[in-house]
Amino acid sequence: MQFHLSFPVAPLSTAIQYKQELLLMGSCFAEEIGEKLQEHRFNTLINPHGILYNPLSITSALTSYLDGKVYTREDLFQHNDSWNSWDHHSRFSGLTPEATLENINRMQAAAVQSIDNADWLILTLGSAHAYALKENNRLVGNCHKVPAGNFYKRLLTVDEVVTALDNVMHRLFFRNKKINILFTVSPVRYIRDGVVENNLSKAVLLQSVHHLVNKFNRLFYFPAYELVIDDLRDYRFYKEDLVHPNELAINYVWEQVIKAGISEGSQGLLHQIADINRAAHHRPFNPESSQHQQFLRTYAARVKQLMVEHPELKLDDLLAHFLVGG
Repeated sequence: MQFHLSFPVAPLSTAIQYKQELLLMGSCFAEEIGEKLQEHRFNTLINPHGILYNPLSITSALTSYLDGKVYTREDLFQHNDSWNSWDHHSRFSGLTPEATLENINRMQAAAVQSIDNADWLILTLGSAHAYALKENNRLVGNCHKVPAGNFYKRLLTVDEVVTALDNVMHRLFFRNKKINILFTVSPVRYIRDGVVENNLSKAVLLQSVHHLVNKFNRLFYFPAYELVIDDLRDYRFYKEDLVHPNELAINYVWEQVIKAGISEGSQGLLHQIADINRAAHHRPFNPESSQHQQFLRTYAARVKQLMVEHPELKLDDLLAHFLVGG
């Protein structure tokens, strides 16, 4: 008997390569995959606005990059001794407006540059539920623990999501002639919205994304949601909160990303870097032994060789690790 439903993940017709620049935006799952890409030395910028869940907040952030927006004190508000931006995750909040703006505009400048140079924009949509301030109906990317009574909450429609994404896609393609866009839908289950409501939300996102992917040649879809929900399909692949995929699930999705999303030539390099990463995490019983010293010299030589063959890779920290003895 078969107790596990698996399905083939079709390779992207245009695959990701090491020489390319990647911009990742969206939910916490975007950060999980983004960190895997960074760990394997891809040139990535992850969530310049911080974690964003709904597609309208994501398109608003993209629009700010396309417009070259510089945030000012008028864009901030104060709550609980902290200065915050309704557009940004709380990781940007600070005790003074100057500190908050410094963090925001530093990442804003990096994102503006990335919009011009990126080969890939990877968007992970988390939820179609959006929150807006009651006082002025302003969409917020993060509620910053402001009492819930200050917000309206509603489920976005497919038309709203498609229109917002469609408009920003046209601007992106006009601005950056080489950019490709890869959509994923987060497998995180936002049950705080309710189980039925979470499923409705994911349905809106999936329908919207597939509408756009079928419309544009440079848009792609990777089934991260389906891999966790339909392939793994077991609570043992979730953390204790039964909401977020655990490390096993994330690694499984990452394996599929490598097979389907990374070019064949780059896969070989990725596996070399993965082996060097494992060596860097090795903890010897006797660091002073001749055997371990030879181990360090061997991997230092391998890193040096990769730096010669792939000067675009940033491997100085790995080389330093092996040269100073781990």
